[in-house]
Amino acid sequence: MLAKTFRNPLFWLCLIGLALASVLPLWVSGYILGLLTVAYYFGVFSMAWDLLFGFAGEVNFGPTFLIGLGAYTAGILNGHGVGIPLCLLAGTVAAVIGGLVLALPALRVRGPYFGLTTVVAVLILQNLIVVFADTTGGEIGLTVPDVISIDAATNYWIALGFMGVSGLVLYAIAVSPVGLILQASGQDPVEAGALGFNVAKHKLAAFCVSAVFSGLAGALFVFYMGTASVGTLIDVSVGVQVIIGAVLGGRRTIVGGVLGAVFLIAAGELLRPLGSLSTFVVSAAALAVILFVPAGLLGILTRQGRHA
Repeated sequence: MLAKTFRNPLFWLCLIGLALASVLPLWVSGYILGLLTVAYYFGVFSMAWDLLFGFAGEVNFGPTFLIGLGAYTAGILNGHGVGIPLCLLAGTVAAVIGGLVLALPALRVRGPYFGLTTVVAVLILQNLIVVFADTTGGEIGLTVPDVISIDAATNYWIALGFMGVSGLVLYAIAVSPVGLILQASGQDPVEAGALGFNVAKHKLAAFCVSAVFSGLAGALFVFYMGTASVGTLIDVSVGVQVIIGAVLGGRRTIVGGVLGAVFLIAAGELLRPLGSLSTFVVSAAALAVILFVPAGLLGILTRQGRHA
């Protein structure tokens, strides 16, 4: 097993990528570190989404429901004097509970109906934030009194470490027997059930794991940004960016989500002088990769690694 891991080009790409990322604070500006910090958190969002869609085969169009639950729970509690560690724990628990409440009925339906259910959950959460504006900050947003750090390098290290651990855990699940069962359940749930696998239980477990990392990443993101709002964390457009990041990086790869998220954040920043046209250019480039390179950006890199 260990020898097989060392022969895998993906292992060496990830190792080299982490090594390079770990020395960036030594020679890049705080501004770039800030962009990468955001990209790393979005990378975790995309990796968590990929476990549910890429392996379990459930089209979750509302990843920001879990992210928002974690973020707002942590932010609201911090506003009432609760320390950051307990807020992070509470945000994670809230995302898991919300994920269970959503998944238990949603997993009873198939095809596009599951996706529609997740979109409705996001819209409901948005409305609740507006209705309870005295607590959530409403459309203006919620400002948290505490932040993890005001040092760009410290925030970068935290995001990088969290992304690395998240990727390791999610990838380990994906390549484990549980991950194989999830793939079988996603491709043909009837046949998987006939083989004796509890399809609903495994998909529910995948949803819970996705909720853990989405909720915790959302809570950490709030304490990095110092604020939470519908537009930055819960809006459907944010969910679309998470999904595109996962598919662009490489569906059913887990770690490809990080590559896709970094590409989207970096491309959007580089093309910012184009104004509103930048969104079109980035979207067109992402669409071209998705259509003509189904394996995604990570597939391109691993293919080059095999030929090297």
